[in-house]
Amino acid sequence: MPTIQKSYEMNATPEEVFEALVNPELIQEWSGDEAKMGAEVGDKFSLWGGQMFGSNLEVTKNKKLVQEWCYDQWDKPSKVTFTIKVKDKKTIVDLLHEEVPEKFVNSISDGWDSYYLGAMQEMFEEAK
Repeated sequence: MPTIQKSYEMNATPEEVFEALVNPELIQEWSGDEAKMGAEVGDKFSLWGGQMFGSNLEVTKNKKLVQEWCYDQWDKPSKVTFTIKVKDKKTIVDLLHEEVPEKFVNSISDGWDSYYLGAMQEMFEEAK
């Protein structure tokens, strides 16, 4: 199954970026929709009215978040890894989305830019 790899430069600290990935109030701010999320291994999450859901597989605060992602139309889960690192005065988020169902690759890839990490990036730009 296909893999999506992307990188996003955030005008924020690694701590701010990590919080924006795991804090439901911040997720609602950049996504514009209700979110359920936690910052511990095993925590379950739900986004966009439950269409996207899953659980945290690995959590290294301010550095890495690995999640099992499910979509209500997928036969099996995918795996998403967010790796957070500092570059100059900004933070880079490297995204690795593995096991993406073939017929959803383009829409999921666009979704990362429009609704998820791209939207988070815009939130940080507007805040500075």
